[in-house]
Amino acid sequence: MEFVEVIKRILGVGWIALGLYIGYDRIIDSYAKITSGGLSDQIFGWILLLVLNPIIVFSLVVFGYFAVIGEYAKD
Repeated sequence: MEFVEVIKRILGVGWIALGLYIGYDRIIDSYAKITSGGLSDQIFGWILLLVLNPIIVFSLVVFGYFAVIGEYAKD
């Protein structure tokens, strides 16, 4: 296995960790916006929580998973 392929797999773990961290951070931020007094902040918080957060987390975790299993390896 080439050095670059090993780097890709290691970075895949990093992408998965980044996706999980961003998911956690967005949940905390959404909670702060939902519990604030303004209606526009509450709506924005729910949109972040229910729409954007799952898309971002799923995309990063799947990208990292494919990098870990070697899907992007040049054969």
